[in-house]
Amino acid sequence: MSRTNQQWLERHVSANTSTQMEKGSTYLSIYSEINSFDQDTKHGLTVTVSMRNIYDVDTLYISGIKSYDSGGELLHDYLDHDIYLKPLETMEIIIDEEDEYGGTGGNFIFDWYASPAKEPLFEAVMIRTSGQQGISFTTTGIRRD
Repeated sequence: MSRTNQQWLERHVSANTSTQMEKGSTYLSIYSEINSFDQDTKHGLTVTVSMRNIYDVDTLYISGIKSYDSGGELLHDYLDHDIYLKPLETMEIIIDEEDEYGGTGGNFIFDWYASPAKEPLFEAVMIRTSGQQGISFTTTGIRRD
């Protein structure tokens, strides 16, 4: 199972800051396993989901983080309250290599609030190493609205 960052508990936002901010939603694809050789042979990947506030002045607010498996079934609803990321701060979700979390078509949906015309960056890095060989690749989130 994926691990949530302990810092999230300290990031609770109690005031409604969304009134003067732009609301957005971002989709991010992940691969916690990948096919090799044929459709029946799969290898687990370690996934690092990165949530980045790319601005050096404004705070970013995240109001929802949900993950879904390859079939579109909800796996996990990460937040029960809004959290914030300070300027240039990054927070992560790590999915262990042994987890088949989401399969070959895992999905994340992030709901957020930011200053007008400013968007966060959501990325995933997938990696697996064995001996002296390895595979790694990234995905980048796309805005849904």
